[in-house]
Amino acid sequence: MGTIKTLNKWANAHTYYPLDLLRFALGVFLFIKGIHFLNHMPALIQMFEPIKNIPGGMIWLHYVMPAHFIGGILIAFGLLTRWAIIAQIPILVGAILINFLGEMNGTNLLVATLTLLVCVFFLFYGSGKHSADYYFKMQQ
Repeated sequence: MGTIKTLNKWANAHTYYPLDLLRFALGVFLFIKGIHFLNHMPALIQMFEPIKNIPGGMIWLHYVMPAHFIGGILIAFGLLTRWAIIAQIPILVGAILINFLGEMNGTNLLVATLTLLVCVFFLFYGSGKHSADYYFKMQQ
């Protein structure tokens, strides 16, 4: 708990609008990706083809869309950012693995890798000073 407080204090002292904009863009991107998966369900099922024989492989299909919807909204507003990103990391690692186990798509691999790196950054950085977390903390 002390480590998280230390990281939050450092992040709030070193917060910048471009980082908040990046966090907002990440949340919007994940939300739009969830909408894309909802509208293109056969394509999502086809992407999960390489891991369908892994035990629990198709459970991930039902985890991806809600995690992107809810996580994207939470990340965009900066509410429970670290928890929302922890929910995104298995999806992004799976997206990278699917590229290696199935048909290699360079664009999807690049997008998944960049998104994972940004998520890992915000996992340590937190939501920043211009977020709902900070606002609610100040209301106490």
